[in-house]
Amino acid sequence: MKRFQNPIPRALVLIPLLSLLAACAAQTRTAPPVVAASKVRVVQEALQAPHDPHSFAEPEMVRVEHLKLDLTVDFAHKKLTGRASLRIANPGGTGRLILDTRDLDVQRAVLDNGQATRFTLGDPLPFRGRPLEIEITPQTRWVHVDYSTRPEAAALQWLAPEQTADKKGPFLLTQSQAILARTWVPCQDTPGVRMTYEATVRVPRGLLALMSAENPTQVSADGVYRFKMEQPIPSYLLALAVGTIEFRPLGSRTGVYAEPGVIDLAAWELADTPKMMDAAEKLWGPYRWGRYDLLILPPSFPYGGMENPRLTFTTPTILARDRSLVSLVAHELAHSWSGNLVTNATWNDFWLNEGFTNYAERRIMESLYGKDYADMLAVLGRQDLQETVDELGATSPDTALLLNIGDRDPDEVAGNIAYEKGSLFLRTIEEAVGRAKFDPFLRSWFDTHAFQSLDTPHFLAFLQDHLLNDQPGLAEKLRIRDWVYGPGVPDNEVKITSTALAQVDLQLQAFAQGTPAAQLQTAGWTSNQWLHLIRNLPQPLGADRMADLDAAFHFTQSGNSEILNAWLLHAIRAGYEPAYPALERFLVGMGRRKFLKPLYSELAKTPAGADRALGIYEKARPGYHPLSQQMVDEILGWSAGSG
Repeated sequence: MKRFQNPIPRALVLIPLLSLLAACAAQTRTAPPVVAASKVRVVQEALQAPHDPHSFAEPEMVRVEHLKLDLTVDFAHKKLTGRASLRIANPGGTGRLILDTRDLDVQRAVLDNGQATRFTLGDPLPFRGRPLEIEITPQTRWVHVDYSTRPEAAALQWLAPEQTADKKGPFLLTQSQAILARTWVPCQDTPGVRMTYEATVRVPRGLLALMSAENPTQVSADGVYRFKMEQPIPSYLLALAVGTIEFRPLGSRTGVYAEPGVIDLAAWELADTPKMMDAAEKLWGPYRWGRYDLLILPPSFPYGGMENPRLTFTTPTILARDRSLVSLVAHELAHSWSGNLVTNATWNDFWLNEGFTNYAERRIMESLYGKDYADMLAVLGRQDLQETVDELGATSPDTALLLNIGDRDPDEVAGNIAYEKGSLFLRTIEEAVGRAKFDPFLRSWFDTHAFQSLDTPHFLAFLQDHLLNDQPGLAEKLRIRDWVYGPGVPDNEVKITSTALAQVDLQLQAFAQGTPAAQLQTAGWTSNQWLHLIRNLPQPLGADRMADLDAAFHFTQSGNSEILNAWLLHAIRAGYEPAYPALERFLVGMGRRKFLKPLYSELAKTPAGADRALGIYEKARPGYHPLSQQMVDEILGWSAGSG
């Protein structure tokens, strides 16, 4: 769809006003003033999304409106083969269409009339790939590209049966965010371009295919599946999964897909999903995507979840058998408003996606499980934020909300800053104005900009116009410029406390003073309290005290991945040998980057730990997603033959 309607000719827009907006959009460390939306609304209609430095496309000239895929899934050769047909808008009559590609083998390009047209592939650039330039005419409406992917395509992970949970059949999964859609579909691979799509996908008989679209619940007899996504989405939300998969309904418009051996546990674990949908709709307005289903992926999935519309991809590490990690589901569901409905225009504006989603997640959890539960999540998140700030440095420009990623890979820059600093910023605003004003404001942000991709200056203008103008001086009091453009965390942040975690702090003090672990008062603790305990254990902690804790609470055998990860970090530091078998099982058995990075990094700090890490990684690496492999390769200095 077009981002703006009824565009005003550029020549009619005042030059000073354009200069002011450009200053807001500039990725500099000097914060421009917050501009009232009333002053920029006229130019919103005239300007296209800001230039995306991570895309070769020129959507301000020619824009993709609709994608039609026809693909065959070839497990034997680990490739997709077929055609991508793109319906374009070319109001200026430009003679070329530029698409993003990476590691694609393009056979030919064809225009509406079936006539082949000339195309060229530019020189490859690291992680960005190659621009595909196709000659078109001013009248061209459809461009068809015949192509195939390569086995090393970074978005695609091809799993052998033994790498799945049930070990009964092959599995294919995609991960398009941030700029990996171009490794399996030639497209305008920028969040600033939204398109509808449809697809025909051919897979081996007996396997189920699913996409971020309207999905089947039963296996097709002929292995052919047809999909439709009628709401416009950015390319990073294109998703495909193929495997031995079953479906279970959770409610009238929610359900879960998983391998047969996992489906019953998944359905039980995620039973509160319909309640989460109801809570989210009361806060942010109607759910606009039809159904909300989840797919529990094999353990190699590199993230906790991926908010693909209509079908969230989810790690099996949330299946803790006690529903203690379902806040991740609330997070991915919240993306149906923040991120999917209103999207960051570039990856420099990533906080508009994840910061809003983190805030919304905790509001959903508060609605279901109470304020102190949500406050526990916020306090733990604040700990994560501080760890990231300490790691990057309090003056690092990468700790600002509005980033300047430049020529770096967005996947290597994204982290807790967007999530936790972003949500803390919104929580600070909420505290200043009150929920009676903030909740309608946030819902209005979603309603007003539904199915649009926006940048940070647009949000700041909307904030000024719809919330801050009523209270003169509030913008300066909130120090909005410091939050958005400045490094670190401003000292006017809202202070969030938790009575439940305060109880844990008392027991931590007792343990530090010598109280045996078995005598600590822990009855009725939730997983968040246990996590807070482990994270804040006194340092250094010897193996004897580790053994004392383990004997009392059995952390090494924990089925909660968050608790186990935090415990294993202590085990590495303390040289606690009894936990090493569990460490190896954990690292070999899953590929979630959130856990892999700290554990391998901690192991790599000593020669003995590095040797252990290399031995484990040699076994684990074949089962990791390419994104996880790249990350751990860098941590351990891995290269071919390292093992």
